[in-house]
Order: sequence, then C-alpha cells, then structure tokens
Amino acid sequence: MMALEGIGELRDLLFFLLLCLTLLAELLEMTAASAQGLDGESDLVCPSVCRCDEDFIYCNDRGLSAIPPLPPSATVLYLQNNHIDNAGLPRTLEHHMTVRVIYLYDNELDDFPMHLPPSLRELHLQDNNIRLLPRTALARLPLLEKLHLDDNSVSTVSIEDQAFADNPRLRLLFLSRNHLSSIPSGLPASLEELRLDDNRISTIPTHAFRGLSSLRRLVLDGNLLANQRIADDTFSRLSNLTELSLVRNSLQTPPLNLPSAHLQRLSLQDNNLIHMPRGSLDGMRRLQRLDLSGNNLTTLPRGLFRDLESLGQLLVRGNPWHCGCNLRWLHDWLEAKGNTITVRGFICQTPERVRDMALRDLTNQMDECELAAAGGAGVGTGVGVGGNRVSGGAAGVISTTLSPPQGSLFTLRSKRPGVGLPEIGLDYTLSSSGVGKNLALNVKPLSHDSIRVTWSVAQTSSSFRLSWLRLGTSSAMGSITETLVRGDRREYLLTSLQPASSYIICMVPLVSNSGSRSSLPGEDTESNEVPVCARTETSDPSHPDDDGEDESSDKLTSLPLAGIIGGATAIVSLALIIGIFCWYGHRAGRFTSQDHYSHSSSRKSKHYDDYIESGTKKDNTILEIRSPGFQMTPMATRQPLQPKPVREDYIIHTIFPSNGTGLYKPSQNMTNSSYGSNRGYREGGIPDIDYSYT
Repeated sequence: MMALEGIGELRDLLFFLLLCLTLLAELLEMTAASAQGLDGESDLVCPSVCRCDEDFIYCNDRGLSAIPPLPPSATVLYLQNNHIDNAGLPRTLEHHMTVRVIYLYDNELDDFPMHLPPSLRELHLQDNNIRLLPRTALARLPLLEKLHLDDNSVSTVSIEDQAFADNPRLRLLFLSRNHLSSIPSGLPASLEELRLDDNRISTIPTHAFRGLSSLRRLVLDGNLLANQRIADDTFSRLSNLTELSLVRNSLQTPPLNLPSAHLQRLSLQDNNLIHMPRGSLDGMRRLQRLDLSGNNLTTLPRGLFRDLESLGQLLVRGNPWHCGCNLRWLHDWLEAKGNTITVRGFICQTPERVRDMALRDLTNQMDECELAAAGGAGVGTGVGVGGNRVSGGAAGVISTTLSPPQGSLFTLRSKRPGVGLPEIGLDYTLSSSGVGKNLALNVKPLSHDSIRVTWSVAQTSSSFRLSWLRLGTSSAMGSITETLVRGDRREYLLTSLQPASSYIICMVPLVSNSGSRSSLPGEDTESNEVPVCARTETSDPSHPDDDGEDESSDKLTSLPLAGIIGGATAIVSLALIIGIFCWYGHRAGRFTSQDHYSHSSSRKSKHYDDYIESGTKKDNTILEIRSPGFQMTPMATRQPLQPKPVREDYIIHTIFPSNGTGLYKPSQNMTNSSYGSNRGYREGGIPDIDYSYT
C-alpha cells in the first residue's frame, strides 16, 4: 500500500517539473522573438528627409546643412548638392564601420573632413572650397582607394609633405581644376590614375613621377607646359603607362622619351606642334589611338608610323597639310592598312590643285610622284617641300618644315648632277642675277637659311629645272640639289639652307616631249640653252646687322614709288597750308604797307569795336585833315590792357582851330610864336582832352 502511494507522488512530481519546463521554454521563446523584433525594427530606421534603398541612403538635393542620423547598416551615402559645411559633419559618422562610399560633392566644405569612417574606400569631395590636404586627416582613411578633389582650391604648397604616406591603397587621385603650379610630391606608389588637368603646371622636373611605376593613366590637359620646361626623362619612368593626354598646352614637338611599351592612347591635340621628329613614336606597338588635331603640322616624316602595328584611330584634323610627294609614303601606308584604321581630318590645304581633297583620294597625283622617282636615276636623298633636304629613298621625299610649302609636288636631289647643274669647279662671280638668251634669273637671301629665286622668260616653257650648289672648302664637300618647277611659276623659295654659306643657283627651261604630263621629270628634256646661274650667300645668324642691312635694301627698292607719292602729297599739303595762311593774313590785314591805308577796304572789314567805325591802317603819325580837321592817335601808350591784343584801337578827336586854318599852319596876323605848340593850342581855347593822347 505504501509502495503505491510513493509511485503516485513521484508521478505528480514529474508532471509538475514537465509543466515548469514547458512554461520556461515558452518564456524564452517569447523573449527571443521580442529581441529579434526589436533588431529588425532598428535595421529599418531611415531618416525622414532621405530615401533608403537597402544599404543605399539617398540624401542628395535636400538642402541639408548637416548629415542626419543614419542607420548602422548604411554602405553608400549620397549627400551631394546640399549646404553641408564642416560643422555639419557629426563625430558619430566615424563609428559607421559599414560605410564604403560617400558622395559629398557640391557642398560648402572649406577643410578636408576629419571624422569620416575608417572603412571608406571612395570619397567624392569635388566642387567644394577645400584648400588644405593635411596628413592627419588622410591618415584616418587607410583603406581609401579613390579620392576626387576636382574643382577645389588646392595649391601645391597647401598639400602637406608626405600627405599620402598613410594611404597605401590609393589608386585614383583627381585634382583637376585646382591651383597647382607643379606636380604634387609624395604621391603613393600604388597610384594608377592621376588627373591634373586645367591647373597652372608649367614645369615638370625629372623626379616628378619618381616611384609611380604603377601609373597607367596620366592627364595633364590645359596646363602651361612647353618643351623647354619638361625634363628629357620625365615620362620615361612611367613604364606601365597606357594613356597620356597633353591636350591644350604649348608643345611644339612631342616630349622626348615617351613611354612606348604599353602606351595605347596618346593625345596631343590643340597644341602648337610644328614638327614630328622621326623616331618620336618608335616602339609604340600597342598604340591604338593617336590624336594630332588642332596643330600646325604640314607634313610627317617617312617612317613615323613604322611601329604602330595596332593603330586603329588617327585624328589629324585642323592642320595645314601639304599633300605633295613628301606624303607619298603615308598615302601608301594608309592604303595598306585599309579598313583596319579610321582616319579623320587628313584634308589637303596645299598645293592649290589638291586643296580640300583627302589624302587617300590622291592616287593619280601620287602616281606622278612614282614616275618622277623613276625618271631620276641615282636619286639617293630628297628635298622636301620648300626646298628642305632630308635623307631617304627616291619615293620617300619628305620634310617637316616651318616655311610655307613651295615648289611642285616632287622635288629630287641628284647624287650626280646632269646637264644644267652648276659645276663645282667653276668659279662663279658673286652676282645676284644672271641673264641668258630666253631667261633672266635673280636671287636674293631672305634670312640666314632661305633664298628667294625669281625669274622671267621671253618664251613660255612647260617647266624649269632649278638646281643649287652649296660651295664647301673643297669640291668634295659641295652638295648639289635640283628640283622641277612648273612652267607657270616665276618664283621659288629655298629654305633650310646652311647659314653663312655660298650658293650657286642655276635654272634652265625644259622642253616637253609629251603634252599630257609635261611637268614630270621623266618626260621633259632640257633645251639647248645654256643654264643661267647666279651666286649669293646666306647671312650669318650671329651677326643680326646683316639682316638689318638686307631689310634696309629691301626698303630702298620700294623707295622711288613711295618717294614720288609722298613728295606729291607733301607739296599739295604745303601749298594748301600756305594758301590758308595767306588768306588769313590778307583777312587780318597783316601784309599791307604800314605807310598806306585804304579807307574803303576798312569799311568792308568792320570790327566789333564801335570806336573804330572809321578806323584806318596802323599809323603812328598824327593825321592832318584840312577843314574840318580830325586827329587820329594810337591808344597803345595810354591803354595797355586791350580786350583783343591782335587788334589796335583808335579814337578820333575833332580839333577846332581858332582861326579856321589847318593845324601847324599859323595865320599871317598871328604874333604869338608859341601858338603852334601844344601850349599855344591850350591858350587858344582847345581843351587838353581833345588833343592829348588817350
């Protein structure tokens, strides 16, 4: 019986324990559910003025002056286009360890933000007014990879020394449109893209890019760069560079030692390029895009593109291209490339017959160059456009010249001169002109490296063969050059000559064997006429006075006509001035005699003063008029202040003689000997005021 009771108590105890465990489990479950609910609610908190899309918080364009409280799960913050200043950045912002990207551009920040999350990878601060880049602020962002500081007020001196030393992961740095005058120092070695366009950078020293072996993209557009202020080895250190942009600077040639191993895009447009040296693009086998637009290039040297195997886009618009035989090599190169390359802007400006034509369309004209080369056997070197000598094959007559294009589409330089060339051993007298049977030749040095050749002919010719010889210390040192000039031309400019050298220049007219292509060297033969030669010397650039004398002689040649015109103008002007002066003198009465006067003429030239209504010419004597008498006396002695100093005024007084006779003629019955004097007149009743000078 007792055993049964013990079993019942044990069963009740177990049931009670099971009930307690069940209640405890339900309580724990409710607690966990409530905690989970609270956490979910906290994750869904979004500022009322912003819009949240998962972890992206959009607070841009809200007119905010401070950053509102943010949910802890935010990763990307859009805060641009507000009025947030440095005081509007809360200190709690640095505790948001999940933030990766912050957009704070177009706000009112004056200093670099200090309390940013250390987890930040990308920071946009462009279009503010940030001046200083302190190392302490950047050191708080050790994971920073991209920093945008465009359109601020950062200067070279406002970047602290070693400012980026604590940013070993920085790959992209934009400092466009700031106040930089040089390349910032202490840039991190991890940098891959650097934009410094539209600043005031004028000088790049050798060490400017030291240590930036990882740099792949460099933009230096819109600065003050010139060739003289760029060190020779500046860009050679950037061995991994793939894109280089030097747009809108003041370069005349590409910088020396450009990196070639990995370069894919080279932009040199809108500079002042006048010359592309041979070899400046050597080794650029990966170059895909080359932009030379907006420069002053007239030609390109043969072989410039010999290593550009991957070039697919060539932009050359806005250049004064001279499409002669100097570009025959480029025409053939483009034909060989076919559709694998896109060319924009290769439009010819000169010669006139190919103006506004594309280089690729000049097949017929380039065939003429081929015939010209075939006709000039033994041709080893060429004379470029305008007479510039360059080495190369016969078909590769090229030049990169600063002078305007001159001559025909083909210029040849003979290794062994034929008929019509100046002879080295012949002693020509120093004369600037030569006259033949049908041709008169005149040469004149224009500068230390150019000579102007002019000629006139009695009979028209299809073309002329022009040759010139530079005299050396011996016959072996002389170099003879010849070119073919069209028959309708009467002048030619020789450029890129040797300064302080003597030249013998000869010309002979050619007779055409064919009417279709009379201007080709291979189809013209020289006439039997003896070549007309002249000799001249180029000036020494170290003596500028010689140039001044040449300029003076040029001015003297135009003096006769100018002197005749100027003399005639001076004579007419002088006659006109004399006529005006005489008229004015006659009007004022200055050229009349002082001993005579004309009463009638003075009436016609009535003056403004009523006192000289009956005025006469100037006379210092006393007028004597018989019965009734008048006396005219000058006023200069008693009235020195005249209203018009150029005019003399007179007062006429009536004199009343006592006996009716004239003045100074006493009557016969007058006994007073003093009556004819002044005292006598006073005693005779004549008042002093009527006689005396006034």
